[in-house]
Amino acid sequence: MNPPLVGVRVVEFEGLGPGPLAGRMLADMGAEVTVVTRAQSGAVSARFTGGAGNPLRAGKRVIALDLKAPPDLARALDLVAEADALIEGNRPGVMERLGLGPAECAARNPRIVYGRMTGWGQSGPLASAAGHDLNYVALTGLLSLSAWPGQRPIVPPTVVGDAGGALGLAFGIVCGVLEARTSGRGRVVDAAIVDVVAMLGTLVHWIRASGQIDGELPSPFHDSPFYDVYECEGGGFITIGALEPQFYALLLAKLGLADVAPGAQFDRSQWPALKARLTELFRNRSRDAWCALLEGSDVCFAPVLSIAEAAAHPHNVARGTFTASSALALKAAPAPRFAPLPGNAGG
Repeated sequence: MNPPLVGVRVVEFEGLGPGPLAGRMLADMGAEVTVVTRAQSGAVSARFTGGAGNPLRAGKRVIALDLKAPPDLARALDLVAEADALIEGNRPGVMERLGLGPAECAARNPRIVYGRMTGWGQSGPLASAAGHDLNYVALTGLLSLSAWPGQRPIVPPTVVGDAGGALGLAFGIVCGVLEARTSGRGRVVDAAIVDVVAMLGTLVHWIRASGQIDGELPSPFHDSPFYDVYECEGGGFITIGALEPQFYALLLAKLGLADVAPGAQFDRSQWPALKARLTELFRNRSRDAWCALLEGSDVCFAPVLSIAEAAAHPHNVARGTFTASSALALKAAPAPRFAPLPGNAGG
């Protein structure tokens, strides 16, 4: 099958992580992405990548331009004139000062979908302030949910904020391009990480409305014995997520806890004692032993794996989720995946 975005042309003015990741997502889906980059790499990129090849440029054409030089600015506008979409990740006002703002680009290409990747958005009191993934997730309220009562929240991986924002921008660009092909008019996509992460918290907000998250009652997602991370013998960890009654009943059966009534799953008064019991039980066997007993069953189980272990896990290997060129250099396969509809082998 041809990738679904073959024929879509994107100009990406290279910035930090989330904007280039959005461009990589579009390139993985078949879009023709041209990256306009500076001659020198940024300090953050150099610090955290060690000078290694940039995977966010994979599948893209790279052009180095000095946007403050009139000939290079003209070349950038020529690229915009032929594109379906644009990605930029600067603070509000930077592209306008360069002569590459939405008005200038629309004058050359009224169909352009102008994607703006920021942390705080194009408006609001924080719009011009610096920030990073951790700050944006904190302001949505979702970071607070990573903490045990009375303890400090953990620092989440950048997938929560930066990658969530990138996914939101890629989604917005595709929506804008679809609409522009019908109307002939482009749009500005204001993809603020804080907005996208807040939107991704919709399920949390729904559950919170019932008082089961971020309230006075013990939470099934923080306090219950059937949804937690447990330490194993030898230092490994496993996860249990048996929220549904049938999965909880199976968990009790698998663990041999015949004296625990499945019907009392949401009797919160029993949670502390049962959680202590499960904590001790799981510490008595290794992670591999629990995998042998529970993995692949309906108890909603998975081991906590390192990235290297994840790349070698049979499920991920079977799906081709990762490829490795060295012990440290992993590449995740494009997602989501596409297959032809039955009876429709063309494409």
